[in-house]
Amino acid sequence: MAEFAIEVENLCKSFGAVVAVDDVNFSIKPGELVGFLGPNGAGKSTTMRILTTWLPASSGVARVGGFDTMSQSMDVRRQIGYLPESVPLYPEMRVEEYLIYRAKLRGIERSGRTQRLEDCLEKCRIREVRRRLLGTLSKGYRQRVGLADAMIHNPPILILDEPTSGLDPVQIRETLSTIKALGGSHTILLSTHILSEVEAICERILIINKGTLKSDVKLSTLAEQTPTLVVEVRGPISEVTKFLEKEDGVVSVKANPISDNVTTYELQTTAKHSDMRETVASGLVKQGWGVRRLDLRRRTLEDLFMDVVIRDRGLTR
Repeated sequence: MAEFAIEVENLCKSFGAVVAVDDVNFSIKPGELVGFLGPNGAGKSTTMRILTTWLPASSGVARVGGFDTMSQSMDVRRQIGYLPESVPLYPEMRVEEYLIYRAKLRGIERSGRTQRLEDCLEKCRIREVRRRLLGTLSKGYRQRVGLADAMIHNPPILILDEPTSGLDPVQIRETLSTIKALGGSHTILLSTHILSEVEAICERILIINKGTLKSDVKLSTLAEQTPTLVVEVRGPISEVTKFLEKEDGVVSVKANPISDNVTTYELQTTAKHSDMRETVASGLVKQGWGVRRLDLRRRTLEDLFMDVVIRDRGLTR
């Protein structure tokens, strides 16, 4: 077995003068469930299409299941199940008929086709539409048929581009539950715009923007980071700022004026002083200033994502 299920080295893809993917490097171990994030046009879908052999890379190397996507494309296709952003289906075929057809193309033996069909119908919650024509299905059901198609041959690697697109809240929860259950026994690379979905099921995230990989971090490390103390105070901004900066354990203070004499302060503290709410509140009240709000805000995936995107646009939060 290859050390990495997916391995990308110095990957580049250009469309004429437009660079869609620019020197991207990452690797994913077998059994990992990884979220692949980025704004529209960041290069997510292009990277996924290279990994699934839909597109050739302009330069660099991509290996999936230990096979090179350029020179061993057929071997790569046997290793993966791919759900593209827009699911291509045959509208004149019935759901059951289509999945059996796809199972045959995938080389599944006749003796095992029925069991694989039933498993996928159940896991993707499409048993009730198994005899419906694909052309009559809603977008949500078509998306779930596409997921069943990606899973029909029980591949070790799943590459899912916007798997919950078009689903209602109940269907989203069910689909995410299915994907999470597949983690561990399958390697999964999941692309989505909905950050809460990634936080719900993924162990690790990759953030890409303007074709470049900007962040590769485990979600557990975000929870371990020292939280920000947020306090809203009625009082003179210069005096309150100086007072807070002198507090033991405070590393930095950022003041955001709200109205005359009312300001929100964001305090970065040391790990030893990660929760200073009582100390800060008591000190401010003793000075005669009104404390209007006080809470501890932990760094979230949205904070990290917005930092990456805003920084690349030359803006500040």
